[in-house]
Amino acid sequence: MLALGSASLAVGLPARAQAEPQRTALVQQPQAAAAEPSARPVVRTAIPRRALARLPRLAGLIAQGQAIRIVAFGSSSTEGSGASSPATTYPAQLQRDLAARLSVMGAEHSSVTVLNRGKGGDDSEAMARRLEHDVLADKPDLVIWQTGSNDPMSGVSVERFAELTRAGILAMRATGADVVLMDQQWCKKLSTTDGAEAYGAALHAIATELNVPVIRRNAMMRAWAAQGLLTPTQMIGPDGLHMTDAGYDRLARAATAQLLANAGLPQDSGTQN
Repeated sequence: MLALGSASLAVGLPARAQAEPQRTALVQQPQAAAAEPSARPVVRTAIPRRALARLPRLAGLIAQGQAIRIVAFGSSSTEGSGASSPATTYPAQLQRDLAARLSVMGAEHSSVTVLNRGKGGDDSEAMARRLEHDVLADKPDLVIWQTGSNDPMSGVSVERFAELTRAGILAMRATGADVVLMDQQWCKKLSTTDGAEAYGAALHAIATELNVPVIRRNAMMRAWAAQGLLTPTQMIGPDGLHMTDAGYDRLARAATAQLLANAGLPQDSGTQN
């Protein structure tokens, strides 16, 4: 059994929570920017680094060797559009990867269940309508919420997206669950959608406000390309939007490393919120 300290989870209904300290990224920033997956130049909003936010419930369960129940909530990236089978979606691979890492680290009794609650095409309005049934009713210990990809294409305003995201996080935390956000994929479809970056910026602003860890998928995908690990076409399928098996595999491994780091366990040198 691993001996870990467990910080208390601050659940409050006020819109602003503790300020978040500085932290390190799942991946290191590339030295040279990778080629954009679109011909049109995009001005990107700088996302500041933050300190490593904590997942106290996850840390406590690992320390006590108890079972871990995770809900992967989101849209098509979570459901697995573009994957060749249910076994190659990111939630399925996350379950295997996290269980394997915990076993190697000695947390042998910490079994891991990851429930896939992704639904293709969902924006924040649609996810808000099914939050109670698809997330809260499962009584998860941790929710990984992938959001912000469909809103710029479905017409949900940035302000409404921010309102629903903040309310969803507070509702999840009110049950005692830890929450992690996942931002947009780096892809041609979103790179050519006007205003899409504003939703990513809003997600990170809320994460800073409420001290929520973020799986920085967009930055990670750019870094994978810049480092020659995967090309844009190896990460994203022919539709220019959905990830491939290879992209989901690397995403699951990165998410595993991030969760362990946020739980206070040994982390990769490049992990950040």
